Amino acid sequence: MNYVLFDDYARNYLLPLTFTRPVADIRIGILTIREKWENLLKAKTSTLTEDYLGKKYSLKREKKIMLINGSILPTRELVRKIKRLSLNESLVKDDCVIAQYINTDELENSLDSENERIKQISLRDQFLKIDNPCDIFSNNERAIINDFPLVTRGRRNRRPNATNTVIGRGMLFIDPLAKVNGAILNTQTGPIYIGKNAEVMEGSVIRGPFALCENSTVKMNAKIYGPTTIGPSSKVGGELNNVVIFGYSNKAHDGFLGNSVIGEWCNIGADTNSSNLKNTYDEVKIWSYPNQTFVGTGLQFCGLIMGDHSKCAINTMFNTGTVIGVNANIFGPGFQRNFIASFSWGGTHGFSTYDIDKALDVARIVYKRRGIEFTDNDESILRHISGLSIENTRY
Repeated sequence: MNYVLFDDYARNYLLPLTFTRPVADIRIGILTIREKWENLLKAKTSTLTEDYLGKKYSLKREKKIMLINGSILPTRELVRKIKRLSLNESLVKDDCVIAQYINTDELENSLDSENERIKQISLRDQFLKIDNPCDIFSNNERAIINDFPLVTRGRRNRRPNATNTVIGRGMLFIDPLAKVNGAILNTQTGPIYIGKNAEVMEGSVIRGPFALCENSTVKMNAKIYGPTTIGPSSKVGGELNNVVIFGYSNKAHDGFLGNSVIGEWCNIGADTNSSNLKNTYDEVKIWSYPNQTFVGTGLQFCGLIMGDHSKCAINTMFNTGTVIGVNANIFGPGFQRNFIASFSWGGTHGFSTYDIDKALDVARIVYKRRGIEFTDNDESILRHISGLSIENTRY
């Protein structure tokens, strides 16, 4: 079966995180959404997304195709029902298309709700769907718990050594190649997962649910409250509370970050702090790219949403519910504005446009430091986003 994960309307509401990736490549829990689907489908997937992302995240074309909504987190029951679909059948819930089995030559009109050739099968099952950035940290606890058996099944689990203090008898997985010394691990509040070649340094205090993915580091004396996920090849320190870091990003020093989502290739300067609660205890509003204005989140706690490649200097202060685009470079005293467009350079004193060629040079350097090739496709994606930023400063 040719499984294809597609972007639905949620893609635009998930900006800036989806400027640089399809929705399915968002990390929530321990795995990305794509990795969850591939684990349960026992098959590789390809992607139907924006044209400018298509060269890196390509669509595999065969005679028949099973389209699956990339913003939905899979369950075993959902996978079973998808596999039962016959040709020209669609699995739907309310107005949401979950999956659709079609001939590839009908792909252009396949997701049209008015297409009478597609038989709709209604679903009553409950599942998680990611429709905006706040859904990522808000649903991270359930996602970690659901992912835990998927990533630990059949793997050797190393017992923590005598230098560590383990509180509770909850789920704890430490990969044999991980290093955990002199830490306090509280499993009473949720599972704790420590991946391959990851390290938890001495003095760290961690309350589950928590996931530290491969090659990542928790630095000395860090204080981490779950549900928090640190994606691969990242470094974290200071205080974190309900944070999801996609990967290849650093918040390695003191400072507070809570109820936040950080993309890839980001760097948070030392002693940076982000507010996650308004002094008035009001509902937090954040910038919506489709609406081109600030919209309510329905949440009292919401911190920082930061797109890929963005960075901030030491002692940066972010307001509650701040949204930062791709490849922004932020510095200067005082609280930063609540929305900072992609390829912005500056801070409270004002912004200029971050030169694309300089930004690409930095990207090549940070990729090389992690032993990863910065490809022509990566460059093309960033150039496309830079063009959007120049045309419309609200992007």
